[in-house]
Amino acid sequence: MRHRHPIPVPEPGVEALTPAPADPAELEREAGLAGLFELHYASMLRLAVLLGADDPENVVAEAYYQIYRKWRRLRDTEAAEAYLRSTVCNLTRMRIRHLQVARKHVENPPEETVVSAESAALLRDDQRVLIDALQQLPARQREALVLRHWLGLKEGEIAAAMGISSGSVKTHTARGLAALTQVMEARR
Repeated sequence: MRHRHPIPVPEPGVEALTPAPADPAELEREAGLAGLFELHYASMLRLAVLLGADDPENVVAEAYYQIYRKWRRLRDTEAAEAYLRSTVCNLTRMRIRHLQVARKHVENPPEETVVSAESAALLRDDQRVLIDALQQLPARQREALVLRHWLGLKEGEIAAAMGISSGSVKTHTARGLAALTQVMEARR
């Protein structure tokens, strides 16, 4: 005689576990973020590299996570790219500051930073000299130059991304160009 296992039947008043229908706002957020990722991931990664992030992939991933969390509060989803760019700048700046403080408190000198394969693939040999020169600039000057000359942003967009006034953008850009010119000429 075969022993049959009964099929579980939910008790009256207890609902079966079925997936809830997808929330349209959640579907919109997922689609918006997927499109944003597809369009801008590579440029945000390059931005983080040019700004001097030691782990640009993690910086960009954190930026996407932050925009994911705040997606519903964005007044204009068209402004998501600007918000993402600003977040990458801020996160990179915070990482650099954190590393500077951490390195001051370490007795042993820091090891040579190993560039990830993705980061190395983004840079051609002729760009390495420029990247090295950019790394010697103060962070704000480097940010202003990268946002202006690499991304081609306007003064107001740079000010918004960096969280400073337009006048400060002009100052940082001018000083950065002058310092970059000196560094590049000294390397010749």
